[in-house]
Amino acid sequence: MPNDMACAVLIVAAGRGIRAGGAVPKQYHSLAGESVLRRTLRRFAAHPDVQAVQVVIHPDDAHLYAHAADGLAGLRPAVAGGATRQQSVLAGLEALAPLAPERVLVQDGARPFTPAAVIARAVAALEKHAAAIPVLPVTDTIKQVAADGIVTATPDRDTLRAVQTPQAFRFDALLAAHRAAAAAGIDDLTDDAAVMEWAGHAVATFEGDPGNVKLTSADDLARAARAFADLPDVRTGTGFDVHAFGPGDHVMLGGLAIPFDQGLDGHSDADVGLHALTDAVLGALADGDIGAHFPPSDPQWKGATSDRFLAFALEKVAARGGIVAHLDLTLICEAPKVGPHRDAIRAAIARITGLPVGRISVKATTTEKLGFTGRREGIAAMASATIRLPLESSE
Repeated sequence: MPNDMACAVLIVAAGRGIRAGGAVPKQYHSLAGESVLRRTLRRFAAHPDVQAVQVVIHPDDAHLYAHAADGLAGLRPAVAGGATRQQSVLAGLEALAPLAPERVLVQDGARPFTPAAVIARAVAALEKHAAAIPVLPVTDTIKQVAADGIVTATPDRDTLRAVQTPQAFRFDALLAAHRAAAAAGIDDLTDDAAVMEWAGHAVATFEGDPGNVKLTSADDLARAARAFADLPDVRTGTGFDVHAFGPGDHVMLGGLAIPFDQGLDGHSDADVGLHALTDAVLGALADGDIGAHFPPSDPQWKGATSDRFLAFALEKVAARGGIVAHLDLTLICEAPKVGPHRDAIRAAIARITGLPVGRISVKATTTEKLGFTGRREGIAAMASATIRLPLESSE
């Protein structure tokens, strides 16, 4: 992509969600210990094609949002939405305008299952189009019904599509369309594609995903909760990594830069902890190892930050309908001392993965001055990951 702010995501979470019932809006309902909105945020914040995430919330929900966003990296300060969806999207676009992103994806806050592949397709669609939306074929017969309940028409379902988010747009075009609609007093269009259509833009389509559902009713939330509860395929994977000391003034451990009188040698940033965790997650999936997916012979990974590797592994779990239940990391070295940084490392891993800190363990030990770590020649790491998958994802 041509600039550092090539793609931003605008997540609309200002609605009240009254059809879902309960004491809080639907986007803040809990699914297996995490709110719907947090699960949505995590998927986009961790995606490699996304450089910034802007969230629009209801001003009364600031405390709920703070909890949902806690520890997640890449999020800009939330802004207050308006009385309509159009007003909320425009508020979010204006907040993003100083960044001048080239592209923007607009996502429903209550759509927590969006696969990474759909996000990638949304970004790719903007190579050729100013506006593109994910769609699915309509399989049921659709009837047009009058106010008195009498059928007035049967549209040809071959020409119909069900629309999802994220909807993808060239940022300048979408901002101009929303500003023009607001100036004209039009604020009842149901999605951003409709705003672009009103402004005279052609809207392309790309393939959506049947699992990319929006949670609207209490029944939707109940089905989503059952989906997370019904993950009987519990797996554990392990990982191990070693890096030697080299020139430098810090070491990367678990996503945290720790000042030290040496660095760690490696093709990437040599974060031995994140490498071991990545291998543990991939091992639980029986999907190779970090070297198979990010070979050191490939120059694009030279100096890469290792958070990208771990996020990639977690996206593979999500793509198979699973969740990561627990991560356990043991760092083995004489120096630097890990103990004073343990909680900060756990927090850093939580930001990368979106997991609660309570599901992340970090320990440290020495080899009693035996072996290469005992001679202070480098650092080793062992990790384990526990994941849960649906049975149909097993092979």
